[in-house]
Amino acid sequence: MSDDPPCHERQVLKGVVPGIGPDDKVILWGGGIYSWFDPLTLVRAIDKLRARIPDVRLYFLGVKHPNPHVGEMTIADDTHHLAEELGLLNTHVFFNEDWVPYGDRQNYLLEADIGVSTHLDHIETEFSFRTRILDYFWAGLPVVCTGGDSLADLIERNGAGLTVPPADVDHLEDALFRLIDDADLRRQAADASRGLAQQLRWSETLRPLVEFCRTPRRAPDLVDPLMASTIGDPLNTRRLRRRLQRDLGIVVEHVREGDLQGLVGRARRRASRLLSRGRPPG
Repeated sequence: MSDDPPCHERQVLKGVVPGIGPDDKVILWGGGIYSWFDPLTLVRAIDKLRARIPDVRLYFLGVKHPNPHVGEMTIADDTHHLAEELGLLNTHVFFNEDWVPYGDRQNYLLEADIGVSTHLDHIETEFSFRTRILDYFWAGLPVVCTGGDSLADLIERNGAGLTVPPADVDHLEDALFRLIDDADLRRQAADASRGLAQQLRWSETLRPLVEFCRTPRRAPDLVDPLMASTIGDPLNTRRLRRRLQRDLGIVVEHVREGDLQGLVGRARRRASRLLSRGRPPG
C-alpha cells in the first residue's frame, strides 16, 4: 500500500448519507459484491446485531463495477433483496449503487469504525489476497473477516481484529458486537492494523527486490547440481543445458547410423569455431 497515510478530505458517510447519523457505528464493506464473497451471512448478522446495537450501520462501498463490460453478479441482487426482506434496507444496510473513485476511498475508510470481509469456503479463499483488507490496514481499521486465507492469519497473529468461521451468523454477529462494544479492544485492533500497514507499505515490501536488483546474483538452489561449476560464469546455464541436450541427440543419431567419421568431423568443426572465438571447447 501507499507509503503516504490516508487523509480525510471531506465528509461522505456520517451525517451525509440519509439514514447514517454522525454518531452511528459504521461497518464498511470496502469493495464490490462478487460471487466468491458471502455478504448474505453478513446481512443476517447485522439483522441480529441491531437488537443489541441499534445504531449499527453496514455500508457496501460499491455495487456497479466501473468497467462497463463487467456486469453485476447475482449475489449483489440477492444481498439487496435480503436486506429489503429483513427490513434493513436504508435503515441499517446501505448500498452505494455506483463506484467510489480510487482517490476518494480514504474518506469512506476514515469514517468507518470497522472494516469487514466475509467469504465462502472454497479454493478462491486459499489463494486470495484481498486488497480491500489492505485498505483497512492503511486506514487503521479494526477488521472482522472470515478465516481461511493468508490475511486472516495475519490479522489473528497480530491482533488486528477478529476472524470467524465461514457462513456462521452467530460468530460473526458476536465478533462485530465485541469490537463495537469494547472500546479498548477496538483501539488495540486499530493500533495493530496500523502496524501492519507499516510492514506492508510499498517501500517495505519492495525492499528485497530493490536490493537484489542493485546486486543481482544467481541462486544456487535453482541450478542443477551438475551445472554448479558454471555459477558466476557469464554463460547462460539454461542455454548451455539446452545445447548439451541437443548435442547429445546428435551424438546418438550418428552412433545409431554408424557414422562415427561424420561425428568426429562435426566435433572438430565445433572445436574450431569455439577456439576461433577465444573460448575453450566445453
